[in-house]
Amino acid sequence: MQQHCHGCWLIDKGNNVSVLLCVVDHVMGVTQLRDVVYILCDKTIKRFRVTDHEQLAQLKDIAVSDLRDPKDIAACEQTCQVYVADSECIWRMSADGTDREHWLTTPPSGRQLRPHTLSVTATRLLVTSYGNSELMRFDADGNELRHVSLPEGTAPYHAVESPSGRFIVVHSNTQLKQWQVSEVNSEGEILRQFNGSLSWPDHIAIDSQGNVFAADTGNHRILLLDTQLVLCHVIIDEHQLNNQEPRRLCYVKQSGQLLVGFNNSFMLFEVLRQ
Repeated sequence: MQQHCHGCWLIDKGNNVSVLLCVVDHVMGVTQLRDVVYILCDKTIKRFRVTDHEQLAQLKDIAVSDLRDPKDIAACEQTCQVYVADSECIWRMSADGTDREHWLTTPPSGRQLRPHTLSVTATRLLVTSYGNSELMRFDADGNELRHVSLPEGTAPYHAVESPSGRFIVVHSNTQLKQWQVSEVNSEGEILRQFNGSLSWPDHIAIDSQGNVFAADTGNHRILLLDTQLVLCHVIIDEHQLNNQEPRRLCYVKQSGQLLVGFNNSFMLFEVLRQ
């Protein structure tokens, strides 16, 4: 193991996987905007630039003292904006954090907004909210486009929009007492599901072809599902994760890297898929 900078290491994990590891406290969310990694840690957003030499160079932190109970972070390449899910609102800020605002406090529909997780596709934002069996979708200006009601007993943890315009949702099924990954249309109808042995899955990510990465948190692994939500293989296992629980994912389409957040660290994986 060779140390590079500020608590960051490059590790050869074998099996076509290499990874950058960085130790930080209280990770609540991870995302990347161009060549900058953003790590949400309580009331601070830590930033690292990904260099050409497989290193992370630390940039100035973004301190947001008004954050109350941050839960997740996402970034949009098209608008060059960063979004943070807080206890009762969404924050929107510029890439360096100098320009920021309470972007959403009360949606136009009047529904209670208690953000849990969020994702960004193109210029649209998709939000899951505590206690609601629905997805809330907004445009880049904060206008509510649609709320998608999910079947009874479905408690969404995280959702992303697929290249086909449908939604991939990781959720619990309270009736069956199991966790699932489902593809849902704009009417909230479940089109297909993955019902594998999942344990408290927290987050998902999707690549440009529509393949799905699922953080199987309680089992200390990350699964790769194809566009039909059929399991391809365990793409990152407990050994490669140092037996940590993956809680946040971000797939970086430009580089093909997978950013993984844990309670007290994050990893940036280089993965060769077969």
